[in-house]
Order: sequence, then C-alpha cells, then structure tokens
Amino acid sequence: MEHFDLIIIGTGSGNSIIGPDFDDWNVAIIEKGVFGGTCLNVGCIPSKMFVYAAELAEHAKHGAKLGIDTQFNGADWPAIRDRVFGRIDPIAAGGERYRAEECANVTVFKEHARFTGPKQVQAGDTTLTAEHIVLAAGARTFTPPIAGLDQVEYHTSDSIMRLDALPERLLVFGGGYIASEMAHVFGGLGSQVTMVNRGGRLLRNEDADISDRFTEVYGERFDLVLGTADHRVSQDAGGTITMELTHDGAARTIEADALLVATGRVPNGDQMDLDVAGIAVDDRGYVVTDGAMRTNVDGVWALGDITNPVQLKHTANAEAKIVAHNIAHPDDPIEVDLSFTPHAVFGYPQVAAVGLTEEQARAAGHNVVVKIQNYGDTAYGWAMEDETSICKLIADADSRALLGAHILGPQASTLLQQLVQGMRFGQTVDEMARGQIWTHPALPEVVENALLGL
Repeated sequence: MEHFDLIIIGTGSGNSIIGPDFDDWNVAIIEKGVFGGTCLNVGCIPSKMFVYAAELAEHAKHGAKLGIDTQFNGADWPAIRDRVFGRIDPIAAGGERYRAEECANVTVFKEHARFTGPKQVQAGDTTLTAEHIVLAAGARTFTPPIAGLDQVEYHTSDSIMRLDALPERLLVFGGGYIASEMAHVFGGLGSQVTMVNRGGRLLRNEDADISDRFTEVYGERFDLVLGTADHRVSQDAGGTITMELTHDGAARTIEADALLVATGRVPNGDQMDLDVAGIAVDDRGYVVTDGAMRTNVDGVWALGDITNPVQLKHTANAEAKIVAHNIAHPDDPIEVDLSFTPHAVFGYPQVAAVGLTEEQARAAGHNVVVKIQNYGDTAYGWAMEDETSICKLIADADSRALLGAHILGPQASTLLQQLVQGMRFGQTVDEMARGQIWTHPALPEVVENALLGL
C-alpha cells in the first residue's frame, strides 16, 4: 500500500490541478487510457482541426455566388488525418513523459482505477491511499441497443477520425453535436453522408428556431432520415453495412461503407466501484458535488464530465481551478459559477448559445421579448450573400436582462462571447446595445442589431 497527499484519477483537466501549490506534495496521477483526456485526443481539438479543413472545402464549393471560380477537387484524407494527429499525439506523449520523468513529486500509474474502500484506490497491483482524491475520469461514448450492432464494424467519435481512407458512403446514427460535426467533416471532404436520427430534428436541445433552421440547412447538404425506429444493422463479406429501419411508417434500407454511432456520452463513475467508497452519484450516474466541487465524502473531490452533465472542456477547466484552490487553501474555499456557460457546435453552419431557450424562459414565468436578426440584413451579411444565418436573443421585458442568446452562422462561437460577458457582468440589453461603439461594417453588427431590436 502506498500513501500520497493527493491522488488524481484522470489526466484531462485533472492534470492541470498539479500547479506550484503542490510542488511539495506527494502526488499520484492515474490514467488507464491516453494521457490528456477526451478533448486533446478524441474530442474538441482534433475534431475542430478536421472541421476547419472541411469548412475550407465548403467555401471552395460555393465561390460562384460571389463571382469567384473556385472548386473542390477532393481531399487527401491521409494528409489531413496525419496533420491532425501528427501534432496531437506528440503532445499527449510529451505530457505523460513530463509527469512521469520530470516531476519528481508525481507518480504516474497507467492503470484502471477503482475504489476498494473509503479513500482507498486500486491501480493495477498497487493499493493507494491519500488525504485528497480527485475524480476527473471523464466520460465515454454511449452505444445504444441496436439489433446486430455487435456483429458490425462500426465507429464512435473515438475512432472515426483515424480512418485510413475517406469512406465513399458514411452513415451517421445520431442527431446531436458529435453527429452534426462529423457529418460536416466527412460530407465537406467528399463522403456521401446519410444521417439517421430517432428524433424529428437535429440538435434538439437547442432553441427550437435554431434547431429547426439547422435541420433545414443540413437537409440541403445531406440525406436526413429523421423520426426513425426499429433499427437493425448487418454487414456483408465485402464490408458493406446495411441498416434497416422504419421511417414514416414504412420500411427503409440504407447501405454505407462506414457507420458512425454518435448518440452521446456517459460518465465513467460506474466503472470505479464508487459505492465501495460511499461516494454518491445521481440517477444518471454523475458524481454529486457541491459548489466547491466536494463530494459527500470528506477529502474526495470531482470535476468535469464525471460530475457535470454539460460535458464541456471549458466547464471542466473552470472546475479544476476551483478544486486546485480549495485543496491548497482549505481555509478560503471558493465555488464555481456556471451560470452563464456558453457552448458551441462546430457544424456548417456553426451554432453557439448561452442561457435559456425561448421555451425555457416562458416556462420560468418571464415576460419574454424576442428578436431574431438575420445575418443577411447587415453589411457583412451582404458581403457573404448569407441567406440562412440568424442571431436570436431572448430578454425579460421588465428587468431588461438578456436571458438567452442563440446564434447560427459563421463565427457563431466568437460572436457569442461578447454576450456572455454582458450577461456575466449584469448589463441590460440596452447597455449592451448602446453602451459601446460597434465596429462597422463587421459581423458583430448582427449582434448589435439584435440587441437594438429588443
């Protein structure tokens, strides 16, 4: 049995906890997979590197409407893939090497972690104890019960980006952000994409106007098969995958060369025997914490996807800072504030949002006022010949507070941030609109005009 001052399970945002405050601590860090976590290796960073390449390909396809003779003549998939992972893989390996070889106070265990008692963790053949334990083990892809799936070679977001070749036909099962981003990547780079979803629209957790518009645009890009049931898959000797399903009350068959199952992610707490340590989880399997990121067991903390259903890297990073401070400064605890947490979907078009949807705002009893601003009604929208992009803002007519912001279109993730800042620091929509000088004729005028419309 080995005793440490601090045990960290997971090397995503958990790895960032080990700062100068812990130089004199004896630290163990446990990672059963690739060092660096989901974001670095199979999530945010590699996917956005692919997204950017696909975005350039889409621009090349549509130059004619601006009088430019551009074409998309195909993608060198291995070159794109190797550019992405040629940068990422050395970072992951370097991070592990740094912790294992250059941090004298850190011991790295490349093992699966599970609890064998209160504040007692088994990592391979070694039993570890510590005064403080941080659960930062993240989440994993969820595989739904599809008949025949266990007999088919299929991909999740963990593997799809490392394919050896671009599939001619890709079947994407799912309608959330991962499905939408990967459909854009492969469709943009030349695959024929079919998206199959149980629900009747894509990005169903977004504001209804955004979800409807996004679904409409994707319906022009891809073969959308929505509102489906009774799914069954099989694969022949040549590798062709067939999905049989019911759509609009009728049987339908879809053939593809590759299948991506993108139906969400689940927290990894159920793989760690948390009950043995008395650590509480909710009915969805997420570790329960308070605002200071403490679990119900003294000295055990949790952060990131294992505790937060939002499952965003920027929330995990914020939570890691809270945990690091509170462990190092027990007499001065602070709490995380996730009140105005933005999120973005890097599809084509992009989607970004913060705060309440219109439906949520009305359900909460607000005196709601709404403004939908078209990109195409601003000067830069004219420059882009944009006909589909929108900014939707939702405010309380009495307090003048901005309740929600939802943007669909180019640079949505960037345009949203000024609204996040205004909401975070308590500005009214009037102060946001008129209390600053907006650059003309830049794209932020879309946001300015939406605010003025309120």
